[in-house]
Amino acid sequence: MISRRHFLGAAAAGLAAPSIATAQSFRIDPIFRPQDVRVKGDVQPGQILIMPRAHFLYHVTAPGVARRYGVGVGKAGLEFTGTAEIAVKKEWPTWRPTEEMIEREPEKYTKFIDNDYVEPGGPRNPLGARALYLFQNGRDTFFRIHGTTAPRSIGQSVSNGCIRMLNEHVTDLYNRVPIGTVVTVL
Repeated sequence: MISRRHFLGAAAAGLAAPSIATAQSFRIDPIFRPQDVRVKGDVQPGQILIMPRAHFLYHVTAPGVARRYGVGVGKAGLEFTGTAEIAVKKEWPTWRPTEEMIEREPEKYTKFIDNDYVEPGGPRNPLGARALYLFQNGRDTFFRIHGTTAPRSIGQSVSNGCIRMLNEHVTDLYNRVPIGTVVTVL
């Protein structure tokens, strides 16, 4: 049995130590883990459906069956809706906030103001391990399905409009879908 003194000492040491919380220490709610689920049979296999209010992305794998992933989505007023297609896929993508993002939150994006700086790909990049770029009529929408450095945002409406997934989940989806995949956000 742990003594009260040992417990309090360990707690104090833990508070004094720098935080090292990582995606590996984060436990996602089981409902947001990838799983095969039944869907309406009228959706064509290969398509992706995103239901932002429910915080789910469905990749239809067979008639009536989809692989469901939990996602984080855009804040009210910043979300994408409609149909697009995946025109570009990138591993460890680079990133730069849009001008609108910089205007909305200049204090958050100070290192991007009045320059052409681009955040290199890697584990600290906000797009995470993979990004699927959504285009409409051959034009970039600037919305992405991508990994995240903020795993706790899964199941939340907090992004600037993109669809966030855990890095291991977006890597799985990235490996399953080709360029040209149709994405519908309801």
